[in-house]
Amino acid sequence: MLSIAPFSTPGRFWRGNLHTHSNLSDGGLAPEAAVAAYKRNGYDFLQLSEHFLDRYGWPIADTRALRSNAFTTLIGAELHAMATSVGELWHILAVGLPLDFPPPSASETGPELARRARKAGAFVAIAHPAWSQLTEDDGHALDAAHAVEIYNHGCAVETDRGDGFYLLDRLCNLGRRLTAIATDDAHFNHGERDAFGGFVEVKAESLDPEALLAALKAGHFYASQGPRLHDVRVGRDEIVVETSPVDTVALLTGASRALHVPGSHMTRAVFDLAGGGKKTWTETGPDAWFRVVAIDAAGRRAWTNPIWLDALG
Repeated sequence: MLSIAPFSTPGRFWRGNLHTHSNLSDGGLAPEAAVAAYKRNGYDFLQLSEHFLDRYGWPIADTRALRSNAFTTLIGAELHAMATSVGELWHILAVGLPLDFPPPSASETGPELARRARKAGAFVAIAHPAWSQLTEDDGHALDAAHAVEIYNHGCAVETDRGDGFYLLDRLCNLGRRLTAIATDDAHFNHGERDAFGGFVEVKAESLDPEALLAALKAGHFYASQGPRLHDVRVGRDEIVVETSPVDTVALLTGASRALHVPGSHMTRAVFDLAGGGKKTWTETGPDAWFRVVAIDAAGRRAWTNPIWLDALG
């Protein structure tokens, strides 16, 4: 059995939120208060991802003074340019931007802006696809993206458009090797209802911001609303998933084919890939990858990144 990344990589898991706003743009709390809220709730790191727009003075929040030995911050922003297929602003999450990242020109497109952010060293994610009503063509145009925001808690609680699975899965079927992040997009304008509902668990050997950024780019993380993933092991004919107590573990592919193991407060699920003499996955087409989701008794989920069969050796 082969334990896959990030579970097989060295280090420990650090919990963080990559998408939060303060009163430097349209959030309700000062940067210091937003950071303090995440520290109180057991997070290890946070990025303030202010709207990088002229009306806010092109903010990239310098939170370095809020770092400590037990909590750190990443530097980045939510980038915008025109225009998506529905004629609206792109929302592009950039993690690890330089503080002097230049604003976009009037003619710079969203895909061009994303490429410039990636070239500057950022981990780039497609933000809230359902809320933005992004099409497959939109997602394909953002060719610099490392990840899709597959759960946005603020969009979920405010408009019931918090998911991005449809876009992640379709782009994977087109051969895009994207990862999957969950975030809050917290604004704190109505208390904490849009906070602490989606996060990433990043596996790194230290809490150093550069180590976290490198792990994000390498895909050494999983996304969650609460449950923990402890290990995913892949063998010739079975996959074993170990978790915190959950009631369902499912394996999904790019097609309709899926497997699931139901239970009650189980911490281990075993999937028979050769049951009935029929292989469930192949190394071509929509069966070239799979991903795992674990669901607890409260309906909260944890998700692996897509796992590509040809990368398993």
